[in-house]
Amino acid sequence: MIKSALGLMKFLGLRESALVDGRLSSAFARLSVITSRNVCTTQLCSKEIRTQNEKFKVGQSSKYGLVEGETMPETTNVSQQEHLFPDKDTPNRLFNGVPYKELHIINIKSTPNNTIMTFTNFNGKVLSLHTAGIEGYKNAKKGTNIAAQQAAMTLGNRVLEYGVNTIRVRVQGIGAGRMSSIKGFQMTGLNIVSITDDTRVSWNPQRPRKRRRV
Repeated sequence: MIKSALGLMKFLGLRESALVDGRLSSAFARLSVITSRNVCTTQLCSKEIRTQNEKFKVGQSSKYGLVEGETMPETTNVSQQEHLFPDKDTPNRLFNGVPYKELHIINIKSTPNNTIMTFTNFNGKVLSLHTAGIEGYKNAKKGTNIAAQQAAMTLGNRVLEYGVNTIRVRVQGIGAGRMSSIKGFQMTGLNIVSITDDTRVSWNPQRPRKRRRV
């Protein structure tokens, strides 16, 4: 504490107040004259001082970067949102003049190697199919978020050509294209009513094979 107080004496604006008063109260009141060049921070602290866009780049795991819609998560005010969660009247509720149970569905299967999307009616009949591989991406690039978003925008335009603008989304898998594909459908102008996560979870998995001995 004494060394830090003596260090403050080096500043011309603080030397006079510290000598006359004998206390550090007036000295700390004039700390606003200290600039960022006079403050020494650690490497961990300097990461927190970065700009808003750079903060998301620090913790990203994908080498292809983040796409639009993944850096700024959208929040929903639950208190002001009506019918946010489904109830017994949800299947018969009208969305753009169509009951919820008769809305068209877009199924997204996101795997580490590819992102497969199908556009079906409420009975499950497939009307269109599109993948990141069909979009033109090859090898490991098929499983990236950028490829999933581009494929979703192409399929979203096809859905609009069918005359459908209100859909349901069903997501399966834990690949990199989960959120970016949904954002791609939003960018095309589709009205997404609900998002259902139907990722399969094994509650009784098989016993793993014994370790190979060399």
